[in-house]
Amino acid sequence: MSVSGSLKGKTLFITGASRGIGLAIALKAAREGANVTIAAKTAEPHPKLAGTIYTAADEIEEAGGKALPLVVDVRDEESVAQAIEETVAAFGGLDILVNNASAIQLTNVRNTDMKRFDLMHQVNTRGTLMTSKYAIPHLEKAENPHILMLSPPLDMKEKWFASHTPYSIAKYGMSLVVLGLAGELRSSGIAVNALWPRTVIATAAIQNLLGGEAVMQTGRKPDIMADAAAEIFRKPARDFTGNFLIDDTVLAGEGWTDFDQYRIDPTQPLTPDFFVPDDDPAPVDLGPVAG
Repeated sequence: MSVSGSLKGKTLFITGASRGIGLAIALKAAREGANVTIAAKTAEPHPKLAGTIYTAADEIEEAGGKALPLVVDVRDEESVAQAIEETVAAFGGLDILVNNASAIQLTNVRNTDMKRFDLMHQVNTRGTLMTSKYAIPHLEKAENPHILMLSPPLDMKEKWFASHTPYSIAKYGMSLVVLGLAGELRSSGIAVNALWPRTVIATAAIQNLLGGEAVMQTGRKPDIMADAAAEIFRKPARDFTGNFLIDDTVLAGEGWTDFDQYRIDPTQPLTPDFFVPDDDPAPVDLGPVAG
């Protein structure tokens, strides 16, 4: 069951929305007439990553939404609390929180500097918990409030930890917040869910991290995550909470059939992402679709 209507007039607070998946979700909502706070650290251009909160705001406005670009460090409590209040003051409320900001380093325990582990924990787990904490009082007043974490299913397998335990702990921490908050907020009618991509998503950050253009060609566009997120936001919050969702499974469940539109290169097989459970089959073949 979906809630009828679009995201028009809804207010979203998206962390890490200056680029990548966060920006894609923002633009999807903007095309339906939503208000979006871009809560991210990038106010000045990054040498390797395109996009700032201000370029994102311009794109959102051009897409038909209203934008509020705010410099926010999700590790800083005052920064987060103030940004939530500024959002409510600007748009009159808050309907949807998307915890997208994340830090990643794929190294094992022996090769991880503790400062880097602290960063991943502070951004991923602690930042998600803290942003949710300050959003809750405002979400309680919304008609159909949602909190969405871009975090994986809690598939507790050794293979998801052995090569990068520090990152896995920090990322699974976000999902543990989903598990706990879904129960804590169920009586308040606030939906708390997690969304994760089945395959690599072609973003600049992934290109820098996983080895360049070749990896990008075996991925999907961020739009698949944005489309899946929008379908989640349309769900009735009181009836749809505590779920750990995979992007293409969400879309298939809503009747979507064209998944080739998201491929970067249809001639290449798609590369599976980390953390996708073996017992969660893809709704479509991930192999190449053109010769």
